[in-house]
Amino acid sequence: MKRVLFLTLLLPIALFSQSFLISNIPLPKTAVLNLDPAPCDERCLKKYYDNGFIFSFLAHADYKLENSSLEKARVEYMSMFEIKSIFTETKLRIALLLPYKKIARYAATTTNASFAYLMSKNRPFELKSYKIEDESYEEISKALKRIKEDGFHFVIAPFTQSGEKVVSKINPQINIYFPTINKKDAQTNSGYLYYGGIDYRAQSDLLLNESVSPLVIFHDNSEIGEQLSKYQEYKFKQTKGSKVLNFSIPQQTTNLEAQLKDNTKIVEGSFFINTPIVKSGMIISQLTLYDTNATNVLSTQTNYNPLLLSMTQYQDRKNMIIANSITQNSDVLIETNSILANDIVYDWINYTTTVGIDYFSFIINGEKREYDIPNVNNQMMYPITLLQPSVSRFIPYSLATKE
Repeated sequence: MKRVLFLTLLLPIALFSQSFLISNIPLPKTAVLNLDPAPCDERCLKKYYDNGFIFSFLAHADYKLENSSLEKARVEYMSMFEIKSIFTETKLRIALLLPYKKIARYAATTTNASFAYLMSKNRPFELKSYKIEDESYEEISKALKRIKEDGFHFVIAPFTQSGEKVVSKINPQINIYFPTINKKDAQTNSGYLYYGGIDYRAQSDLLLNESVSPLVIFHDNSEIGEQLSKYQEYKFKQTKGSKVLNFSIPQQTTNLEAQLKDNTKIVEGSFFINTPIVKSGMIISQLTLYDTNATNVLSTQTNYNPLLLSMTQYQDRKNMIIANSITQNSDVLIETNSILANDIVYDWINYTTTVGIDYFSFIINGEKREYDIPNVNNQMMYPITLLQPSVSRFIPYSLATKE
């Protein structure tokens, strides 16, 4: 009886147990190639490929990375493709020319935007950063010479207007894309220089169509803020009347009582705000505080930022209209950028950088572009939409007017 019971207990184990016999399928072999001090060139890599190796990841850095800062390294990356592609496709080689002190955080974010785009293409590329201290003629000239000597023909340069003028004067015979500059602010006809900056004047023109008199303009002391305010004042006087008040708001100013309280000249006017997002939030809230009864509040790309939704009350922004030129995007590129903590949905410089490197990729390899943005006379022509910051998101202005 005990023997029958024992066999009965063993039966489920026999039926459902897994075999521990080793499979006759051989395990894959992994090889780590030592690329230093004698790099493994294409002939070396081809030898491995001919012997059945498939490369899932290949990376090389000129410097030992003590942190994850991409702008300090020259990166060559090939992901999830067979090594044979390096013999059949042109490697994308892009240089970044970065004036760190001038563009501050954008030195890192434009690098990440470029890296994210190239990484998403799943093909070999080389991305190399060239750091310069400032935008002086000497610094830029030396950097461009190094770029040429290193064999790069395509450069992304997030410069200020001053830096672009220096490059135009040097007139280098290599392709350079300025994601920060619109060609309207340049004075060159060079076929080598490309411009990706958003057209603030075109945005202002579209917004001024929605304005009423008087027009009240607020701006900071930045170059773009002062230029836009002068342009908007001139354009409004040409088309709608002469009643314009233009206020310069210093960075440290937090109270606009002197400009707004009991000021009958500005009641029920249109308010054009040419200030960064935090300053804009302060201005918008005080328009309500001091009973200006604003007909509407107008802003260019500067304030297309989700921070506006959290730092202002809906009643303060309900009559606000924002011009936006970030109208096309790829889910893959958005997610790839997010992995690097980078934003191309609201940050227009990161967006225009991506558009530029996409265009260079098209020139180099003839690949279909991710962004259907026309290039007219070496300037990217972005469509413009008018948006309104609603309760929790930005909605088309045409829909907002119907609510």
